[in-house]
Amino acid sequence: MWLFVFFDLPVLTKLQRKAAATFRKLLERDGFTMMQFSIYVRACPSHQHADVHEKRTIARLPESGSVKILRVTDKQYSNMFNFWKAPPKQNDKKSAIKKDKEVGHQLELEFF
Repeated sequence: MWLFVFFDLPVLTKLQRKAAATFRKLLERDGFTMMQFSIYVRACPSHQHADVHEKRTIARLPESGSVKILRVTDKQYSNMFNFWKAPPKQNDKKSAIKKDKEVGHQLELEFF
């Protein structure tokens, strides 16, 4: 199971920027990894584990902005395609596209 947190937080004032940075840092401390600047993802071994991190995220919501949480199974996550576009070389007008299907490969280490 994978938990995605998508957010769009206001950053017009210094206080808003601080709140957005604090929210991102709290997600990282809770084991989330930045997928894009406002999209964080975390692997969870079970629904109960996901419940804990979902509730923790909800408890830390900033005062303003939009936050969405999505649960995705490992099977669904493995169907994701990633594309990286490299800038064109000096004499080449086409940019190279790299496709990576091996997104679903997961490694998790737990200590008991």
